[in-house]
Amino acid sequence: MSTASKGTALITGASAGIGAVYADRLIKRGYDLILVARNEKLLKEVAAKIAVPGRTVTTLVADLANKESLKQVEKVLREDASITLLVNNAGVGSVASILKDNVEEMDAMIALNITALTRLTYAVAPAFVARGTGTIVNISSVVGIAVEMLNGVYSASKSYVLSFGHTLQRDLADKGVRIQSVLPGATATDFWDVAGYAPQKEGANTMRATDLVDAALAGLDKGELVTIPGLQDADAQDWTQWEEGRRAISKKFSHAKPGARYGV
Repeated sequence: MSTASKGTALITGASAGIGAVYADRLIKRGYDLILVARNEKLLKEVAAKIAVPGRTVTTLVADLANKESLKQVEKVLREDASITLLVNNAGVGSVASILKDNVEEMDAMIALNITALTRLTYAVAPAFVARGTGTIVNISSVVGIAVEMLNGVYSASKSYVLSFGHTLQRDLADKGVRIQSVLPGATATDFWDVAGYAPQKEGANTMRATDLVDAALAGLDKGELVTIPGLQDADAQDWTQWEEGRRAISKKFSHAKPGARYGV
């Protein structure tokens, strides 16, 4: 367990699941914490459970889907010079098709999964650049690639997080700011209760949240830009090839004339 302070980590969605595990692991690594979530009771329970002598834990009750509440967290990220790490973990999902889901619920999902994550990143990035150091961890999902697996809006929101991470790496890497995009697969958290498929928590291929976070932090230590804990070593080259293929084809899109196959 580290005793030297590594600064402060602000973790969203920290009252349970992946966020709560990040809180436990990061405080043991020497970070002070700011834990953000809607449920004050659960936040305080997490704070009490993970307490470590010499480290401070602050709880900040905020609904990140609410603009005014979100602005409070943005203000903290802009003004608290002790913050060295942002973990954008808060999110919500669904397994329902477009014919069964409520569009207002989908709008709220976009507000949390995309808008809040974006605004928090925009709040902290200039502060990190000014100090020449800082780390942003964005929790995406494997459905950001395997987009047909769950609800379309959820998958699209996680594709956004992955794409956003790539551009953050382009813009910030040479300014001392580290970016990591983490792509969990099915993980045993209450996410599935909210998403509408609680049995997935007990699935044979469902990962424990502790294993997920430990792997994600190991990936961060290794300098990975994208960490996919569930991708086994024998298949890791498939991700490398997919990324290389994506970057290669992106150079072939811009031409003054359509392809001959269109007969234009």
